[in-house]
Amino acid sequence: MNLTAPRLILIALAIAAAAFLLMTNVQPPAETLKLVRPTLDLDLRIAEKLERLIDRHDRFDIVIVDPPEPGMSPVETVAAGYADLAFAANIETYREDVNVVLPLYSRVLHVVTTVDPVPDDLRDLLYGRSIFAGPANSLSYRVVEEVIRDMRLAPDDYTLVENPTSLADVVVLFVPIDREAIVSDPRIAGTRMFSFGTVDEIGTGQGLDRAVLLNPRLKPFVIPKGTYNELTPDPIVSLAVDNLLVASAGLENAIVYELFSEVVRVRTALFSERPELFQPLDKSIVDANFAFSMHGGAMDYLLQDEPSFIERYSGVGEVLVTLLVGAVSGGWALINIYRIRRKNRIDEFYTEVIRIRDALPATASNSERDAAVESILELQNKAFDLLVSEQLAADESFRIFIELTNNSIDRIAGGRRVSRS
Repeated sequence: MNLTAPRLILIALAIAAAAFLLMTNVQPPAETLKLVRPTLDLDLRIAEKLERLIDRHDRFDIVIVDPPEPGMSPVETVAAGYADLAFAANIETYREDVNVVLPLYSRVLHVVTTVDPVPDDLRDLLYGRSIFAGPANSLSYRVVEEVIRDMRLAPDDYTLVENPTSLADVVVLFVPIDREAIVSDPRIAGTRMFSFGTVDEIGTGQGLDRAVLLNPRLKPFVIPKGTYNELTPDPIVSLAVDNLLVASAGLENAIVYELFSEVVRVRTALFSERPELFQPLDKSIVDANFAFSMHGGAMDYLLQDEPSFIERYSGVGEVLVTLLVGAVSGGWALINIYRIRRKNRIDEFYTEVIRIRDALPATASNSERDAAVESILELQNKAFDLLVSEQLAADESFRIFIELTNNSIDRIAGGRRVSRS
């Protein structure tokens, strides 16, 4: 039989259609994602509930694992490849191999003291006191160390207590709001909470505003009157930091996309017993000042760039694509590969722009800002060159990239006029 070109095309289309129908009836393999065991009790309870809720999803199986070595932080565990996910406070040191998936809830600075009356100034509260700030290398401990350095207190001016059962003059903890645990703790009887001022002083340039300026990932937080019964006879002005769900930067975009979607779906159930932890979640987190870059899969979800069919079913698709390549002489597969490569390329541009923007400290000089703007402009020019050479698609993703770069330039420039030549 003489197989003409049109007939060959029809045969190839029939094979492709059969393969497509086969793929749609095959479930992708479940992904086992390892989540580092949190050290705080409330964090662990949230992690265990997240594990139970997401395990109902056919696409994921989350397991909680311990760090391979004692004292190894969750971020280090993910970066070293021993786990895929972890909880991390938004004041960690930046790492390229760890990315943000989404913020979960806030950790709030609690400063409790037996000193009566409570001094108005934090330095006066800490000077000459015994201080418990949790285990070494914990978030609270590191914050206290930074505060002590900032206040230039000498080693003889304070005592750091390591035993949590002893009653220190001052207890400093950076923990989520957990009313039940704090109210029921007998050690807080007769203590007071330190407040960084009054609610009316927020935004007026008082001490709390200085702390936020020097640590822009911190944010003011008000613990309402009566939250902890007698411990809070008045509103307590304090600081908070986002508790993040982070992932390995090497985790596939399609997996993180679906994980983001699933966490959003179960958030109401996740915080049903802890409604005070629930916080709004919208596209504004793209511009949030996170300690790490956003994961490409999280960016795809926020920008509504859904993974392709082949990305979603990659485990099954690899075999079928191999058959299709043989059947249609590689043509259809090459077209798909070219399209996916163009998509991945624009994802890399997103990540690089966000990395440049977030790596710039709030106190950056004009020359540092100009250098950052120049780097983003170079990315724009490179993207346009790839667009002309048809290595990038002129689609919604490219338009979003241009908006992201322009917004980032305006944010870095801080109101100064910058030439976008």
